[in-house]
Amino acid sequence: MPIIRILDDAAKDLEEGRVFYQKHGVGNYFWDSLLSVIESLLIHSGVHLKEYGYYRMLAKRFPYAIYYDIRFNFIDIIAVLPIRRNPLWIQAKMSGRR
Repeated sequence: MPIIRILDDAAKDLEEGRVFYQKHGVGNYFWDSLLSVIESLLIHSGVHLKEYGYYRMLAKRFPYAIYYDIRFNFIDIIAVLPIRRNPLWIQAKMSGRR
């Protein structure tokens, strides 16, 4: 079974999202939802289209994309970014990853 690793930048992305949504009273729900989506990669990894050189899976309950890579027996979470941001912002964030 593969092992999911949330890389440091992606962990920071998750925390920033949690803090943002905490202001609206749903920070813990955001956190649980995104971790559940990430956990689903144990079953569904590799079926998503690639963007910026990484697989991209969209979260269902929040407007976020999870960018990941598969290496050997690891699923590395590269970024967890809000998709409502300017595409140039997302591209800049992704160009600095890994």
